Amino acid sequence: MNIGASGAAASMGVAYGAGAISNARYALVICAMGILGGAVTGGGEVVKTISSGIVPQHIMSINIVLIILVSATSSLFLANIIGIPLSTSEVTVGAVVGVGVAYQILYVDSLMIIMMFWVLVPVTALLFTWLLGKGLYALQKKGYCFEYKWIAYILIIAGFFEAFSAGMNNVANAIGPLVGAGLLSVSKGIWVGGVFVALGTVLLGKQVLETNGKKITQFTKMEGILISTTGATLVLVSSLYGLPIPLTQVTSSSIIGIGMAKNGREILQKQIVKKIVKIWIVSPLISLSISYFLVKLIIDSDVYSIIVPLSVIVSTIAGISLMKSIHEERRSVHEDGGGI
Repeated sequence: MNIGASGAAASMGVAYGAGAISNARYALVICAMGILGGAVTGGGEVVKTISSGIVPQHIMSINIVLIILVSATSSLFLANIIGIPLSTSEVTVGAVVGVGVAYQILYVDSLMIIMMFWVLVPVTALLFTWLLGKGLYALQKKGYCFEYKWIAYILIIAGFFEAFSAGMNNVANAIGPLVGAGLLSVSKGIWVGGVFVALGTVLLGKQVLETNGKKITQFTKMEGILISTTGATLVLVSSLYGLPIPLTQVTSSSIIGIGMAKNGREILQKQIVKKIVKIWIVSPLISLSISYFLVKLIIDSDVYSIIVPLSVIVSTIAGISLMKSIHEERRSVHEDGGGI
């Protein structure tokens, strides 16, 4: 349900933000339908990666699965409260990696490939939408108009397509560990996961819908089509290859790309953009630390090793606080007209 609120709900934020759907509840219901369809139709490959592609399947006991899910859910829940579109793939993989580090058993090559695509796919989305946006604005300057009535319907379809790709990719983050432990089959798991992710979208997704749809930048319906289609295509292709891709990063990067094409680099200075980037970086580290901490505390009863993840968490929080303080101080000096 947290996945539905955080990752999948963001996929319909573009259609909502561009005004193709004015009612947030309708947007979330359409999103939920797309998620369930994507999970059932093509979610199996990413399930295999999460269940056995990062750590050996034999260590996936019931206790370990509970630790992974608690670690990932804690990070997602905190992000949902403050309305940040967090990557469910990153926090889930981070939690699985934390278990692998605790047991000193990790498929490093597979992990490196996944992390490489975590960077490449959002960057590709940003650059692609930036180029498409530049082309769109060039045509508009020449007198071409794209604001027809049917544009809104195309945007809604594009949003549904993006939600469909979210179902293919993100549902695996919830049920992959359960499949790895042998508690669910892949076919049953994608149905159970799809239903609850869709339910979470409807019940918990409004805050993230508002963030992605209206707080980063304003865009037209044609811009929205470019954003949703780009994100959906990249995530769908990644899903076919079993890669757990951060959908929210892809969507948010596409929105930023359009904003850069329209307004230049000033969009990168927005506080909401900086906030999203910080949490993208921190979230997998937090879920990794939590899962490592729980393995050492509950399963190994190794209190000494708990110092490591605790220090990581404390250092991360302290670093964020310090960066925030420095930024506020500089802004205060700038507003006062002073200098250093």
